[in-house]
Amino acid sequence: MAFASPVSPSLGATAPARRGRGAKRVLPGFGLTLGYTLFYLSIIVLIPLSALIFKTFELTWEQFWEAVSAPRVVASYKLTFGASFLAAVVNLVFGLLIAWVLVRYKFPGKKIVDALVDLPFALPTAVAGISLTALLAGNGWVGQYLEPLGIQLAFNPNGIVIALIFIGLPFVVRTVQPVLEDSEKELEEAATSLGASRWQIFYKVILPSILPALITGFAMAFARAVGEYGSVIFIAGNMPMISEITPLIIIGKLEQYDYAGATAVAVVMLLISFVLLLVINALQAWQRRHAGAPV
Repeated sequence: MAFASPVSPSLGATAPARRGRGAKRVLPGFGLTLGYTLFYLSIIVLIPLSALIFKTFELTWEQFWEAVSAPRVVASYKLTFGASFLAAVVNLVFGLLIAWVLVRYKFPGKKIVDALVDLPFALPTAVAGISLTALLAGNGWVGQYLEPLGIQLAFNPNGIVIALIFIGLPFVVRTVQPVLEDSEKELEEAATSLGASRWQIFYKVILPSILPALITGFAMAFARAVGEYGSVIFIAGNMPMISEITPLIIIGKLEQYDYAGATAVAVVMLLISFVLLLVINALQAWQRRHAGAPV
């Protein structure tokens, strides 16, 4: 007669834990990877930004306020953030439309269209600015037909918005596209079987699932547009108080060896951009909580 040897519950319970502790990880432990992460972020992001802020301490409060509130600088703020916001809104709408077409439809040349979406990523911004100027200027391929009609798209704020739309479109498309690919079409079919219209299906079923991605794409396109320089200076006209962006103001101050004034304007740009991104991220987190997804 064979007797089963008793197994200690404590030994059985701790065996998986021991195996878990002894398992080898692909990457080093949390402490080491966190240290590398903080070190890398400090070298690439935190130290340069802190140097930017410390440089402004060379100015008194009166000098700082005079540098950042000059009428020419304030006009550049309005143009930079206004054009960036408008371009991001346009990209939000048409980026969603392009992502929808690329995900939901099959047509000849689809791969070429999909590759063209990434063109602003690879194209140097100066090349993009020169190309848009050659296209939209009064003697350009398109501009020569529009200017006689009173429509001027180059060398004014219109050209700035167009350039910012061009460089920001891929951010929305590439953020929304994978979410649309992973969406459950069964929910749409169920809504259709229940008598929902196409607008109701989009508004009640599709939009809630892609809204966080849309907000993220909007934030990325907006942030990219705020700091854009190369593609804008060729098509903007760079007229003070009319079509002069804030990055050009900063470059001008640096060329005049006004380093403290340049860093003062740059700090204002940094703070405004940071606050706007915090607001957008807070809205995105609220939307995820509202939808029941993990934040």
